[in-house]
Amino acid sequence: MEIKETELVKVFALGGVGEIGKNMYCVEIDSDIYIVDAGLMFPDEEMFGIDIVIPDITYLETNKERVKALFLTHGHEDHIGGIAYVLRKLHIPVYGTKLTLGLVEAKLSEAGLLGKVTLKTIDANSVVNFRTTTVSFFRTNHSIPDSVGVAFHTSQGAIVYTGDFKFDQTPVDKYGADIGKMAKLGHEGVLCLLSDSTNAERPGYTGSESAVGVEISKEFYKAEGRILVASFASNVHRIQQVFDAAYEHGRKVAVVGRSMVKVVDIAHNLGYLHIPDGMMISLQDIDNYPERQVAVLTTGSQGEPMAALSRMAKNAHKQMSIRKGDTVIIAASPIPGNETSVSKTIDLLFRAGANVVYYGEKKVHVSGHGSQEELKLMLNLMKPKYFLPVHGEFRMQKAHAKLAREIGMDQNDIFIVDKGDVISFSNGEPKASGKVQAGNVLIDGLGIGDVGNIVLRDRKLLSQDGILVVVVTLKKETKAIVSGPEIISRGFVYVRESEKLIDDSGKMVKEIVEKAIRESSVEWSTLKQSVRESLSQFLFDKTKRRPMILPIIMEV
Repeated sequence: MEIKETELVKVFALGGVGEIGKNMYCVEIDSDIYIVDAGLMFPDEEMFGIDIVIPDITYLETNKERVKALFLTHGHEDHIGGIAYVLRKLHIPVYGTKLTLGLVEAKLSEAGLLGKVTLKTIDANSVVNFRTTTVSFFRTNHSIPDSVGVAFHTSQGAIVYTGDFKFDQTPVDKYGADIGKMAKLGHEGVLCLLSDSTNAERPGYTGSESAVGVEISKEFYKAEGRILVASFASNVHRIQQVFDAAYEHGRKVAVVGRSMVKVVDIAHNLGYLHIPDGMMISLQDIDNYPERQVAVLTTGSQGEPMAALSRMAKNAHKQMSIRKGDTVIIAASPIPGNETSVSKTIDLLFRAGANVVYYGEKKVHVSGHGSQEELKLMLNLMKPKYFLPVHGEFRMQKAHAKLAREIGMDQNDIFIVDKGDVISFSNGEPKASGKVQAGNVLIDGLGIGDVGNIVLRDRKLLSQDGILVVVVTLKKETKAIVSGPEIISRGFVYVRESEKLIDDSGKMVKEIVEKAIRESSVEWSTLKQSVRESLSQFLFDKTKRRPMILPIIMEV
């Protein structure tokens, strides 16, 4: 194809770089914008009270008439979890494979958007034509069926995003990666490759899903009592392996956890899960069967405090608790940052008397992401002119860039980008072209983006040293103190055991207020600031803590 001299192609990430999760990548070709994936991220421990984090799509909202479509690579939360929030703002068609759209429909139904969004089913052989580009797809191996990579064809070459991938030679669903199609893309010319960096620090190859099936079957064979398997709800291959092992060893399966029930239901109805008739039972019925004939498939592999497995371990689940003789298989590895909560849950399970089989000790889980040799293979197949390592923390992007240099790419042809960094291409040449607005939108309950850095800072302060509320009531005419100062402490000190400190604080506030009245300068903001500063210094001298101080001055 001849290069159009006027064609301008821009590539940028609104999420998924410098972090794990929240994947959202944009390709802008002339005036048209195409989005790939719309994921969420779970909050870190500094985000007090936050439920989930989604990308900031202000740039897309501002240019919404130019946004043409959203393409989804697969059905994991870090790629589709933010879709309802995006589609409330942008009225665009969504392209995805059958299983991916099945999971999306459930999300849109919960958000009241089903029927208001155009969903278009594609497969690995589909080709979609737009005014400025043709979009094609290629099948990849991942821990969920129906995963694809996406290629945007331009006159300068293809912009290719791999999605999440590994090269599994013995996949569970017998569908291998489209290696031939990847090589064909490379042969025809890839202008820029955006590739998954999750395991860029891990040498060698990622293990095959089939090896996990064998290991799970061995554990089912050895177990004398009930078996509980905790997995990611969206890991359909792992769920299939649990049903296969249960069938092989004559066990019935109960499915627990809202997200697990939903995924099993959708995947089974669409033909991606094969469950023999009569195998599934409800959790209420498990005591009607001998322990050797029961298996439970549950959520909670990440040690989430409210997930089914954690509640069972704490004896807080209304239908089932862990008992001596149970075997618990944790068929997932901890997401970075979740290691502590996972190890606490494992500890609780052992305390409850269970035999726990977990990742690291036994091969009951493998990653869905390719290790270094597979990432090199993808680079060698695609032969990109320019390379953007994406989908990973900064160190993973750096490790992936190093791999690209090892296979012969020039340092100047590799771009390690942050959220919002724009790389533009014209006449086949790249250029860093500034930034678009990008960042985190925090979701807390029903509030979307109403909790920002200042609220989080206050929550952090409250979590560290608590709060002290000072209430003083003044008479309107004379400005004399009618009642107070009353001091209320929450999370700072226990009032009954710190009476002297509270009394001294009260006297100090009284002096400050009376001094202000004598000087006839009762300016509320100045008075409150004076109380806050003096009391803060006094309390720090006495306790070495800095509680949040909230002065309330009223007139009657």
